[in-house]
Amino acid sequence: MKSKKRIVLAYSGGLDTSIILKWLQENYNAEVICYTADIGQEIDRKKILSNAKKFGVKKIIIKDLKNTFVKDYVFPMIRGHAVYEGVYLLGTSIARPLIAKDQIRIAKKYKAYAVSHGATGKGNDQVRFELGYHYFGPKIKVIAPWRIWKLKSRTDLINYAKKHKITIPKDKKGASPFSVDDNLFHTSTEGKVLENPKNSAPEFIFQRTVSPEKAPNKPSFISIKFRNGDPIGINGKKLSPAKLLEKVNLLAGKNGIGRVDLVENRFLGIKSRGVYETPGGTLLIQAHRAIESVTLDKETMHKKDNIMSRYAELIYNGYWFSKERFKLQKIIDLKKKKVNGVIKLKLYKGNITIESRVTNSKAYSMKKVSFEENKSFNKSNVEKFISFHKKKLKNY
Repeated sequence: MKSKKRIVLAYSGGLDTSIILKWLQENYNAEVICYTADIGQEIDRKKILSNAKKFGVKKIIIKDLKNTFVKDYVFPMIRGHAVYEGVYLLGTSIARPLIAKDQIRIAKKYKAYAVSHGATGKGNDQVRFELGYHYFGPKIKVIAPWRIWKLKSRTDLINYAKKHKITIPKDKKGASPFSVDDNLFHTSTEGKVLENPKNSAPEFIFQRTVSPEKAPNKPSFISIKFRNGDPIGINGKKLSPAKLLEKVNLLAGKNGIGRVDLVENRFLGIKSRGVYETPGGTLLIQAHRAIESVTLDKETMHKKDNIMSRYAELIYNGYWFSKERFKLQKIIDLKKKKVNGVIKLKLYKGNITIESRVTNSKAYSMKKVSFEENKSFNKSNVEKFISFHKKKLKNY
């Protein structure tokens, strides 16, 4: 007897992907393999297993990718100080390439002819997933339900779920949920009242940060050790990449750090409003800038700043595996081995203050910068320097 074809579905166990699972079974004569990448999101393994088994799924794979996610995706992005449109720290964008890569690995392992995802037809994630699929498995078919099925709205989705007795989750107020994406790096919340930019974000939607007003009245202090451009320890204790990010998330979140409410320009041309929480990422980028300020030369720092906007845009648009992103990463990492030391930070009611910078680097010279007279800096050369730039000014 000829075996069924196989489809690997990126499956969360939530409403959307549970509906997609049922829809794939109804519309394709294929076995559906449910694949979940554990990248630090709030994950309920029992729920994933029970929901998938309820629909007769025999193969359910949950892969722990937390350390890989932080070490090979988040940390390189932090080294590049990537911020999209001056605000967004790219928490959703950076997760999709890894999920797509590992989903294709599973598809190849089980000889699946297709992969599927739950990204909506208006969003960026469909692009990010499918560029990753194409890079690692160009011959594998992609099934994007939101672009081809007859369910055109959230209401249609809810009605389909009711018809097939799929559990419909509720938010903290007992209503249908917001659209939420989370991983170890961030949480994003979209939809419902947030779709109108004049509406304030309700406090109950925030999941990993307290409001600055409700943060402790006493500051918290944290020391972060960097080696070769990456954080490796907190307060003198060495930690794995995932554990380190977990710890800074908790500390920054309880001090009201990392909230952003923004309207962004999607890759597809739509403006979208979302609320993002990236407590640990906000802290790490500021700490990384601080350690670079005393370890790198001006030219290197400015070059990194000049390419940052394009680097962030590539990540946002799903071009993590592009030649251009690889090229920019090499520029970003050219002198990362010089970035070593410890940064001490004060966290207080949504604010981050640099308390101290400790390094063995010679990039910062106390003698040269001192207001006391010394021979380490030749002030007579300043006249020549200014004269040169007076002449140069005429040509600008």
